[in-house]
Amino acid sequence: MTPELNIRQMTEVEVNELVHWAELEGWNPGLQDAELFWATDPDAFIAAELKGELIGGGAITAYASEFGFMGFFIVRPEFRGRGLGNQIWHARRERLLARLRPDATIGLDGVFNMQDYYARGGFVFSHRNIRFRGESGAELARQHASELSTATASQEQADAQGVRLIALTELPFERLLAYDRTCFPAPRPGFLGGWISQQDGLALGLLRNGELSGYAVMRRCVEGYKIGPLFADDAAAAQALFTPLAAQAGAAPIFIDAPENNPAALDLVQRHGMVEVFGCARMYLGPFPEIAHQQVFGVTSFEFG
Repeated sequence: MTPELNIRQMTEVEVNELVHWAELEGWNPGLQDAELFWATDPDAFIAAELKGELIGGGAITAYASEFGFMGFFIVRPEFRGRGLGNQIWHARRERLLARLRPDATIGLDGVFNMQDYYARGGFVFSHRNIRFRGESGAELARQHASELSTATASQEQADAQGVRLIALTELPFERLLAYDRTCFPAPRPGFLGGWISQQDGLALGLLRNGELSGYAVMRRCVEGYKIGPLFADDAAAAQALFTPLAAQAGAAPIFIDAPENNPAALDLVQRHGMVEVFGCARMYLGPFPEIAHQQVFGVTSFEFG
């Protein structure tokens, strides 16, 4: 028989510990992730205790009761292979279903060797999200100097072309929320407010003739920087956002999680010589979200959707 677990909500201190576990697993979390995730949805973090000891946990984020996401699922290595993870995962799924309206969808990004397990829990495969690494952001930008020049042209040239990069914090927040909603299954104002203004991050929007045609956020991680999300109307807009972010990373490596169901996203990373280093299966419980998949060049986070 598997031991009985105490499943409860995490404390903020334990969320920091969970992020540290993610670092030990090689997930390369952002330096501000614990603080930002807690601020977004403190009720999302589920702890598993065994005889008073924290042995595992994960996140069950609810976005406006319309969309849920299961992420950050970790069981400490010494407690694996004993059926405990199965108990934790099913408890998380049931708790998240209770947080959402009956017709809501739940998503997850699961490692490939767990895909069959999640399928037994009702989740259906959609596509793969692949993590790509570039060794030096500045070198990637240098190799595409002409694209960087176009993206950061003089104000006179930009005005003539009707194209301009701006800091997302300078854009009316309602416009950002409206664009994000085309690429994400539910409104997430609380999350985005912190995500675009985090310390050691850079968040840019691309305007064409005054209309928002894409946005991207880059955050500092344990190793280098991750770009996510990268949402854009088309490949040219995605490139115009990607290049200045890569330049800002300097000599540090950069990472982006590109969805395979957008061929233009794969073309972007491959054109820059980025190398595949990891991947997850995006799966859904419930109807597949109706979003503009062709505009998703980089997902926001494997942990929060």
